[in-house]
Amino acid sequence: MQSLPVGIQSFEKLRSNNFLYVDKTKEIYRMISESGAYFLSRPRRFGKSLLISTMHELFAGNKQLFEGLYIYDKWDWSRKYPVIRIDWTMVSHKTPKEIEISLKDHLNSLAGMYGITLMSQYAVNCFAELIEKLHDKTGERVVVLVDEYDVPILDIMGKSHEKPENIKTSLHDIYKVLKGSDDHLKFVFLTGVSKFAGLSVFSAMNNLQDISLNDDYATICGITQNELENYFSEHLDATADKMNLTGIDLLDAIRKWYNGYSWNGSISVYNPFSTLLFLKQKVLKNFWFETGTPTFLIDLLKKRNNIENFLQPIRAKENIFSSYDPERLETIPLLFQTGYLTIKDVISEDEELVYTLEPPNQEVRKSFIQNMFISYTNLTLDKMIKLHEDMNRQIKTCDSKGMEQSLRAMIAQVPHQLHIEKEAYYHSLFLVWLYFMGFKVQGEISTNVGRIDAVWELPDRTVITEMKYHAERPLEKLLDEAIKQIHDRKYYEAYLDKEVILMAIAFSDKEISCRIRQYELDIN
Repeated sequence: MQSLPVGIQSFEKLRSNNFLYVDKTKEIYRMISESGAYFLSRPRRFGKSLLISTMHELFAGNKQLFEGLYIYDKWDWSRKYPVIRIDWTMVSHKTPKEIEISLKDHLNSLAGMYGITLMSQYAVNCFAELIEKLHDKTGERVVVLVDEYDVPILDIMGKSHEKPENIKTSLHDIYKVLKGSDDHLKFVFLTGVSKFAGLSVFSAMNNLQDISLNDDYATICGITQNELENYFSEHLDATADKMNLTGIDLLDAIRKWYNGYSWNGSISVYNPFSTLLFLKQKVLKNFWFETGTPTFLIDLLKKRNNIENFLQPIRAKENIFSSYDPERLETIPLLFQTGYLTIKDVISEDEELVYTLEPPNQEVRKSFIQNMFISYTNLTLDKMIKLHEDMNRQIKTCDSKGMEQSLRAMIAQVPHQLHIEKEAYYHSLFLVWLYFMGFKVQGEISTNVGRIDAVWELPDRTVITEMKYHAERPLEKLLDEAIKQIHDRKYYEAYLDKEVILMAIAFSDKEISCRIRQYELDIN
C-alpha cells in the first residue's frame, strides 16, 4: 500500500519515494499544449503548490518522474525549458523593501543555477534580465511559475504596519515584467487564493486567462469521487475496518465531511489536505480550522457583523467573481475565494448566469462556527465544547433551570452589535448561538398551520422550540402560551420518528425563563 503524501508539496519527492499520486497530468497537458499565460484561484491547502511543482518537473524534462502517468507518452521529452519559479511563501514580503531584497536574492540564486550572472541593481530589472538571458543561453523560451502570488497582500490584511497599496505597487512593477518579456516566454502560470484588482498581472497582461471557473479545469486541484475510490481503495478498506464501518457508510461520511467544493456547480471535489489527514488518522474531525482560515477574514466578518451570509444559500450574479480590490473587500466574494463558500448551482436568468453559493461541507461549517464563536465571545475552544456538552445534557434531562443559565450566558457573551429589537432579536440570537455551538438547527420552519420558531436536531431526539417576548408580561404566562401553541398547532407531528422535546423560551426585558418537557410525558 502506497504511503499517503500528507503535507508533501514536492512532485519529485512524492514520485521518487513512491507516495500515492492522483494523476492530474491530463489537465496539465491540456493547458500547456496551448502555451500562453494562466491564473488559477483555489483555497489554501488545495494542492496548488504540488501542481506548480509538477509543472516545474515536466518543463525541466525529468521524464523518469512521470512514468505511468497520462502525459508520459505524449510529452516531447527531448526539449527542456528553463524555469523561473517564485514561491511567495518563501520570499520575505512584509514591506516593499523586504520584497526588493529577498526577491533579488532569489533571482540571483536561480541565475547561478543556470550559470548566469545578473548585472541589474533592482529586483524588477533582475527579473527581466534573467528571463532574457535564460532564453538566449538555452535557446528555449522561459517558463515562469508563480505560487501564491497574493500572499504578500493577504499577510498584511488588517495589520497597521503596512498598507496593501504599498505592497500592491511593488507587485505591480514585478508582474509588469511579464508583459514586456512576452517574446521570451513559453508559458506563465500563477496561483493564489484571491484575484486582486490593480496588479499588472491582471490589468496589463491582456493575454492572461483566468481558468478558476473553467469546466476543463474544475478538477485540476482536489480529489474527485472516482479518484478517491480508485486511488485510495486500500486506505479506504483499512479505514473502514478501523472505524468498524461498511464501505458505503464510510464513503457517505467522508463525502459529508470533506467533499462539496465546486467551481462550476456540477463537478465537486474533496479537499485533498483534509482527506489525506483523515485517511492517515482514521478519525472524522475538523482539519480546516487550523489551516484554512486567514485571521483577517474572521476579523473582517466580525467587524462588519454580517454572518448571515453563511447561514443560508446565497444567490449571486457572475460579476461577483471579478477582480477584488484588497482595500474594499466584499464579504461574499471573499468567503468564496477562501473556501468558506462554494458554487452549488448555476442557472441562466434573463441571459445572465446566477450562482447559488453555500458552504461546501460539514468540516467547513464547523470551522466557520468555531472561528466566529471564539471571535465573538472570547471563549476558548475547550469552554465552547463544555457549553455544548452542558446544553446537550440539559436537553436530555429536561433541565429547564440549567438551560436558563445557558441562555443567560448567551445574552452576556454575544456583543451588542448583534442586537435586533424585541422578539426578533432574541429569536435571531438563539439561532445564531446554537449554530455557533455546532448544533443542527433550522429557524422559521413553515407548516400548514404556522411557523415553528426553531427545530433543533440532535442524534436521538428533536427539540421543537417556541419563543415569546414581552417587555411587561410575566414570564410564566409567556411560557404557557408557547407550550400551548406547540400543542394546538401540532408542530411535533412531522418529527415523531424519534423522541420529541418541547422547549418554550420567554424573554421579558432582560429576564429569561425556560421550560423543557418531553412530548410523550407532556400529553399524558
